Amino acid sequence: MKQIEIVIENTNERIKVDCGTDLKEIAPRYSECCQYPILGATVNNVVQHLGYTIYTPKSIRFFDLSSKFGYRMYTDSLTLMLFKAVRDLYPTLTLRVEHSMPGGFYCRLFDGDKPLVNNAQECRLNSVCQDVKKRMQELQKADLPFRNLTMLLGDARKLIADADIPATNAVFRGLRQLYITIQQLDGTTHKLASWPVLSTGLLTCWDLHVYHEGMLLATPNRNNPTQLLPQKETPKLFSIFKEYQDWCNLLKVPTIADLNRIVMDGNESHLIHVSEALQEKKFATIADAIYRRRSEVKVVLIAGPSSSGKTTSCRRLSVQLSVMGFDVQQLSVDDYFVDREQTPRQPNGDYDFEALEAVNVELLNDHLLRLFRGERVEIPTYDFKRGTPFYDGRSLQLGPNSILVMEGIHCLNPKLTPYIEDKLKFKIYVSALTQLAIDDLNIIHTSDTRLLRRIVRDNNFRNYSALNTLRRWDSVTAGEQLHIFPYQENADIMFNSALLYELGILKHYAEPLLKDVTEDVPEYAVAHRLLNFLELICPIKPSIIHPASIMREFLGGSSFSY
Repeated sequence: MKQIEIVIENTNERIKVDCGTDLKEIAPRYSECCQYPILGATVNNVVQHLGYTIYTPKSIRFFDLSSKFGYRMYTDSLTLMLFKAVRDLYPTLTLRVEHSMPGGFYCRLFDGDKPLVNNAQECRLNSVCQDVKKRMQELQKADLPFRNLTMLLGDARKLIADADIPATNAVFRGLRQLYITIQQLDGTTHKLASWPVLSTGLLTCWDLHVYHEGMLLATPNRNNPTQLLPQKETPKLFSIFKEYQDWCNLLKVPTIADLNRIVMDGNESHLIHVSEALQEKKFATIADAIYRRRSEVKVVLIAGPSSSGKTTSCRRLSVQLSVMGFDVQQLSVDDYFVDREQTPRQPNGDYDFEALEAVNVELLNDHLLRLFRGERVEIPTYDFKRGTPFYDGRSLQLGPNSILVMEGIHCLNPKLTPYIEDKLKFKIYVSALTQLAIDDLNIIHTSDTRLLRRIVRDNNFRNYSALNTLRRWDSVTAGEQLHIFPYQENADIMFNSALLYELGILKHYAEPLLKDVTEDVPEYAVAHRLLNFLELICPIKPSIIHPASIMREFLGGSSFSY
């Protein structure tokens, strides 16, 4: 039999294998290269399942659950196992995986249009959840294989239609490809956003329990895959997800297929105007809440992860506060960075600009206290090229009607403003919490939306390629886990900057940038995944976006200065 040379990147080894060999036949030889069971591999920097067959020379890197690729394979496989358990026991119910939460994924069950709930009259959700969890345990113990079936798109449409999965069928109707791969688990069919793991026996760490009006599918901790992610109550975050879901329902855009239908019907302009109006109304509501505390609040603190739209949120909120009669003054935490040589470093030696110690906390608090006493304060400006602050005569002074608006990643961390009384602060958390879904089973990860935003912004304003942005992204998200997300519930109000139409706009800009990422770099794996995702979305022309929109922070053409 013909033999093929492949490269195992984990060991930098070249080996010969028979033509037609599956990855699962090779993986056991390299189990020691991964700390946990191997779930998949990147093949020529494209994520593949272990059933992938090799016919030509390839470069292969195996990964486990601690990898971002392995985690998505694992959690997508879990949702298909959950879907099958519901179909096995309650075929008339509809499962909707709605969004991620700290600890896992929030899901709801519907009987027709009515969600299953626990109330004084019935505890049906409790009973159903217990039954489904027991069935999932049986499926896991049975170690059933996940199957990937590649077929003509027309055949897949019929199979999905026969399986009574209308949301997925609607997505399929918008596809323009010849073949597609769908997944099956013991005869139950669906389409996953990523590849599944080999079998249900690998899904050893999970839980399912009632959570608010639905269920939480608890998932493993990537840093310690033998344990579940820590779970904590986040009522404000949960509330903002629910608010955005209400917007989706109001505008009848719960899934990508609904967004595409609106675009193809030529009604995207109406969707854009209503989406923007809903956001503006939210800014006005926040301004009203600040006004009610006008006798004590001196500073509005705005925090949020990368590409959440903090800067435009700051500008638009400032306009609303001006309408309320405030004299709005703005301050950036970034101007209080310490000298470059004093900046802490990461374990790899790179500067850690996202650490709190990178900020001159003492100077910032001294200036805030002096401003609140009515003094005029000379404010530093940070020179990012030279890595040092300087003074150019810029100063601030707060009058009787003044309010200070300050944004920065640490603004919700009490250690940033330890000398400022809490009653003087109004704290806002901004993030792009995408509620639009691909279908009932596959969510759109919030981090993917923010990454697309950042790719577009970095190219427009910093002349960075998509590759440059992708290389930095893991470090950015690691910093968010440490410095932003733990403090999000400290907010008085959360603001969701996601816009229902934005993926159509981002596709217009991001797609050509991602196509420039070549397959000879590891970042191609993410670029390839994002391109496959963007293929599902109809593009929207950016010319109709208002100059004050949050999207202009990323696209350019904003009426605000940054």
